[in-house]
Amino acid sequence: MSAQPRRNVVTNALAQIGEAGLFLLTLLAAVPRSLRHVRETVRQLWFVGAMSLTIIMVCGLFVGMVLGLQLYYVLSIFGGTAASGTVVAIAIYRELGPVVTALLFAGRAGTSVTAEIGLMRATDQLAAMEMMAVDPIAYVAVPRYLAGLIAMPLLCAVFCALGIFGGHLVGVTWLGIDNGTFWSNMTATVDVWKDVVNGILVKSLAFGAVVSLIAVYQGYTTPPTSEGVAYATTRTVVASSIAILALDFVLTAFLM
Repeated sequence: MSAQPRRNVVTNALAQIGEAGLFLLTLLAAVPRSLRHVRETVRQLWFVGAMSLTIIMVCGLFVGMVLGLQLYYVLSIFGGTAASGTVVAIAIYRELGPVVTALLFAGRAGTSVTAEIGLMRATDQLAAMEMMAVDPIAYVAVPRYLAGLIAMPLLCAVFCALGIFGGHLVGVTWLGIDNGTFWSNMTATVDVWKDVVNGILVKSLAFGAVVSLIAVYQGYTTPPTSEGVAYATTRTVVASSIAILALDFVLTAFLM
């Protein structure tokens, strides 16, 4: 690859990041106007939050079960199987819970939001709203952004609860770790502010803001064609995944 195409790729990526930042400012400025559309925000919260519960719960349960099984094998080498509950909880609260929840949310809800808004653009529904003096930013974009921002910490809390339950199911019920030891070591070691709040609240809110922004931006700015909508949903998954993992590193470095 020559220097010129490489430079164009970098320039286009930076331009899109700048445009997304300006779009975020537009969303924030339209929040007061969107308060009259509370019912639409609640409807979107049901769509991106409640409708994502099944995949979040199932994946959380199996992630906790696999983690408990792997940790039991590793800790048994050092005779520390009693610490399985502690390690499972810390790993889920700090990293796996927020990150896996955000990735699942981007794949399930983010693509749906992008496709829905993109189809509105392709079928001229957004232009029709503007002709009827309805602000599409306040009525379409902001409710979906706020719904994703609210739903992410709640889904992360559900994922973490099911993950710890899965670790308990494997460790105590299957592998025979003492139930009291499993819970007492966990409660004595896990810190509410450092582990639970930083993971479920801080990271989840940051991931929810980024994923929702990417999903809404890609849908709102997509070319009004079926091919454009398809490319927009793909870009949503790719950009969200990269942003989640990069942001996770930055947040972990600061929160540690």
